[in-house]
Amino acid sequence: MRSKIAVAHETEALVQEVAQHGEAQKEKRLGLIYSLVAVGFFGTSAVMVLYANPVPPVEKSFWRLIIATLFIFTLLKITHEPLGIKRKSLPRFALYGLITAAHFVLYIASLSFTTAAHTLTLVYTSPAFVAIFSAIFLKEHISKRRWGGVAIAALGVGILAGFEPKLTPEMLLGDSMALASAVAYGLYSIAGRRERNNYSLLSYAFGLYGFAMLWMFPAALLSFSLGEGFKLYSWGPALALLGLGIVPLGLGHTLYNAGLRRLNATYVNVIATQEVTLGVFFAWAFYGQVPSISSLFGALVTLLGVLVVLI
Repeated sequence: MRSKIAVAHETEALVQEVAQHGEAQKEKRLGLIYSLVAVGFFGTSAVMVLYANPVPPVEKSFWRLIIATLFIFTLLKITHEPLGIKRKSLPRFALYGLITAAHFVLYIASLSFTTAAHTLTLVYTSPAFVAIFSAIFLKEHISKRRWGGVAIAALGVGILAGFEPKLTPEMLLGDSMALASAVAYGLYSIAGRRERNNYSLLSYAFGLYGFAMLWMFPAALLSFSLGEGFKLYSWGPALALLGLGIVPLGLGHTLYNAGLRRLNATYVNVIATQEVTLGVFFAWAFYGQVPSISSLFGALVTLLGVLVVLI
């Protein structure tokens, strides 16, 4: 017969295992909540971008990054969290910032050469890139069923955004930019998950947005020079830029990174595709753009893909 000590050790080990499993499940639930709330903030982006017109796209990206950086800086001060990034981590964060800036710039630039439908469709192929990068860099396994969910979600985004039958050299260039933006978004997602154990969420977000802002500065300066130079914006665009910095970026992307710390990066990125669905809804609510039957069908297909990934 086993001794009482051995039984006690086994019981203690079982209790610890159950506790660890419960903690892991709690973290996953939090990750899911953060990701869903993040998508809610993401969905406001398109409406605010329209309200920010006629500010040039590069300037929109630059100012929203400045505002988001200041917003996170304020939160760091309120919570008394450490501000700095370790010196040895600066090259990594410079790279993360470059990837983040590239995602924004390529996305905006693609809209000048191709249709919004093509841009949205190609940018939201990012879950496939996240799955590939997760497997390569983070050694995270994705089951065949969930790969199927990624494919369904990508198909739904394609139906939702729509496809243009004509393809000109300009459109091909824009499509290439949008696809590169999707790759950058995938790498950005992997970076957020990779640093989850190295820096607090707010410290990471501050370094990320801050370096992205620095990378955007030359492009913004060029935009000022080619345009009418620096000038004050009217109240409407100024408030829209403030909203862009705080809501979809300062809150949305920060919560997106919070989700990345608790869930597989592919799952979080698939949830993020619902920004397109919300974008269609907000366009209808604020601009009276009634979604087509294909748009509604695409939204249902993407939701199905998300469910397949998450269940």
